[in-house]
Amino acid sequence: MKEFRFELLARDGAARTGVIHTPRGEIRTPAFMPVGTAATVKAMLPQSVRETGADILLGNTYHLMLRPGAERIARLGGLHKFMDWPRPILTDSGGFQVMSLSALRKISEEGVKFQSHIDGHAEFLSPERAMQIQRLLGSDIQMVFDECPALPASHAEIEKSMSLSMRWAARSKAAFGEQSDAERAGRGCFGIVQGGTFCDLRQRSAEALLEIGFDGYAVGGLAVGEAQSAMFDTLDATVPHLPHAQPRYLMGVGKPDDIVGAVLRGIDMFDCVLPTRSGRNGQAFTAQGALNLKNARFADDNAPLEAGCDCPACRQFSRAYLHHVVKSGEIIAAMLLTWHNLAYYQRLMGQLRQAIAQSRLSQWVKDRSGQGQETEEV
Repeated sequence: MKEFRFELLARDGAARTGVIHTPRGEIRTPAFMPVGTAATVKAMLPQSVRETGADILLGNTYHLMLRPGAERIARLGGLHKFMDWPRPILTDSGGFQVMSLSALRKISEEGVKFQSHIDGHAEFLSPERAMQIQRLLGSDIQMVFDECPALPASHAEIEKSMSLSMRWAARSKAAFGEQSDAERAGRGCFGIVQGGTFCDLRQRSAEALLEIGFDGYAVGGLAVGEAQSAMFDTLDATVPHLPHAQPRYLMGVGKPDDIVGAVLRGIDMFDCVLPTRSGRNGQAFTAQGALNLKNARFADDNAPLEAGCDCPACRQFSRAYLHHVVKSGEIIAAMLLTWHNLAYYQRLMGQLRQAIAQSRLSQWVKDRSGQGQETEEV
């Protein structure tokens, strides 16, 4: 059985490229993880997701524990078999989703009591239960249970929340360590740095997590409505306190420019619903910016969606056709645009990896900026 490990291959400034080795396959970094919330990447077949270049998916602990249930998935052979994805899966802890249920949950030192958004049933999620669910799912990278407070909030409020998250991180790591050798073999447990946009709290959080010791370190609590500049400032204050030998994961990010800026600051892993959600809403990402296929100007446009892209949307159909199926509400529109957007994101990650490996990242960023990024609102 191969061990979980991170191999750093090259650096260009603060940016890195490398490989996360797992028994289920290698994850090339910088990596983008398509979001498969409920054991599916919406509008995509698993093999299609793989064909876009994805090495790893993200699954959601909160949604899977409520439906169909972690114990049921375990009885059916685990999440990989259940959703026919034999490659690595990262599962979040459910903390972000639970915290979003502000009117339906109550936080204590032990964990969070909340009502299911599906049927109102009373549920309880603690660090130990979150790790148990991820064990039952069989995920390759398991995230600690944390509190993700809404921004803006005062320094005192964020400090209290961060301290709780650090105590929960220690309990999560202990619960992960109590899994059997077979269950834990080749799998990783990641800590999550919290602290809002307060640099001193981010540093304290990172130091607390390093003292506990994890296989990787995530930066959570961002991409929740703050300005991009605030996110980048927070990363500037956080990443230098994270170890070089483990992967760094920015949770819930994001837009292509957000990803590029975070890679420049030393982040290795990303996830976001943006490419799939945008695809279902008629928006396509291209090197020249995002296009809204609902716009009437595409009705007679016989050109491919993006020249040089080899996805089915670009290879087989025109912008006019995509405009037609988007306006008609046809299911194929969501399928084609989701495929294209995921392919675009994976192509972006491949370009970043290559530029870092060739020590030309700064020039690549300049060239990309020169292409122009005209985004049409959906």
